[in-house]
Amino acid sequence: MTGINKLNDAKSGGIITWAEVSQIHKIRNGIYQRNGQLISLLTDFGRINPCYPDLYGNTADTIFYTGSGRRGDQKLDAPNRALLDAVAIEISVPLFNKLSVGRWEFLGFWRVLDGKYIFDEKADRMVWKFTLKKTELC
Repeated sequence: MTGINKLNDAKSGGIITWAEVSQIHKIRNGIYQRNGQLISLLTDFGRINPCYPDLYGNTADTIFYTGSGRRGDQKLDAPNRALLDAVAIEISVPLFNKLSVGRWEFLGFWRVLDGKYIFDEKADRMVWKFTLKKTELC
């Protein structure tokens, strides 16, 4: 896999290495954006980083994705702003799920439908929650 064009042909659910993921997602943080444009997303569904409890909606084509910021109330920083701005421009970005060290699952391409700033009672803080919808094309 040599980049986003290869992902267009990749199968959702395929297992890849961090070396392959990092050809697209060039940082270790979950939200990769450049100049305000959302590029790609990482998740582990809260298994490794419980401060980011992403979860599937009622169907496997909807994910509730937690914004950036580990401690305290999350801010509308550049990564969260890129997700929020992605709602209006309707782009689809690749999403990668960390399974274990060096093992990642390509979950396909996703579009940000909505972003809300909500109180997370369990974490006792304000967080950004974004609704992602799986798409067929990037």
